[in-house]
Amino acid sequence: MIAHLAGEVLSARDGRLVVDVGGVGYEVLCPTPTVMAHGPGAKVRLHVRTVVREDTFQLFGFETLDEKDLFVLINGVSGLGTKLALALLSELPLGELVAAVRQENLARLTRVSGIGKKTAERLCLELKDKVLRFAAPGAPPATRAAAAGASEAGPFEDAVSALVNLGYSRARAEVAVHAAAAETPQATLEDLVRKGLGALAKGP
Repeated sequence: MIAHLAGEVLSARDGRLVVDVGGVGYEVLCPTPTVMAHGPGAKVRLHVRTVVREDTFQLFGFETLDEKDLFVLINGVSGLGTKLALALLSELPLGELVAAVRQENLARLTRVSGIGKKTAERLCLELKDKVLRFAAPGAPPATRAAAAGASEAGPFEDAVSALVNLGYSRARAEVAVHAAAAETPQATLEDLVRKGLGALAKGP
């Protein structure tokens, strides 16, 4: 079973990276922000979940172990699967996703493509207690704050919305704001928008 890959990105599109590892190209399905953040020629290190079925062998890659572990938990919820697990991690930063599950924020969860009300309710019911560990000591400040009860309309979401309103795609806006939040955990909304715009101005 493949659990980790490190190499050079050959291509990044359609929700997947092709990573060259010692001359062998591995196709890895990843959350949208990860694909957007790594263009051809970039060096990448991914925590990998290998999923084997009768007719398919797929690799799912994540930049952090927390993302990988949460993907595994979501994939284990009845009625969900790899596609919806990846969609949730693509459209919601980990901290915001954990907060939405803990708060049973169905409105936020059902905004993700493919997630209906019943699926969101099942997700919260089965994972509400299990996601507590993602707010453990040592987790990134933004994750701890979100898991402790950050609201849906917090600075992160507002900053992303502001960038989207300026004409940027949501995927690119989330990558830019995520980077800004990681650089300055206590950043204000104005800081996140300003730093996000600076990152977007530099291009992919």
